[in-house]
Amino acid sequence: MATKKPENMDFESALTELESLVNQLEEGELSLEQALKSFERGIQLVRAGQQRLSQAEQQVQILLQQEEEQLVAFNPGQEDIR
Repeated sequence: MATKKPENMDFESALTELESLVNQLEEGELSLEQALKSFERGIQLVRAGQQRLSQAEQQVQILLQQEEEQLVAFNPGQEDIR
């Protein structure tokens, strides 16, 4: 099976693969060459995940900023008469 590029994976799939790679590396049963390939893949997954998290954080900031602009302070003693 062909391995997907990390930038084409959803966050959860990339995280699952990264966890699997970490477990394999921690077991210590990979050859040096396999361990280096796994480490390289892990770095790619981490970078893609960080980028996706950064994008999500920016989206949240934009949404919060838009929400703050639309909010009006509530003053129970004052009625808005128009």
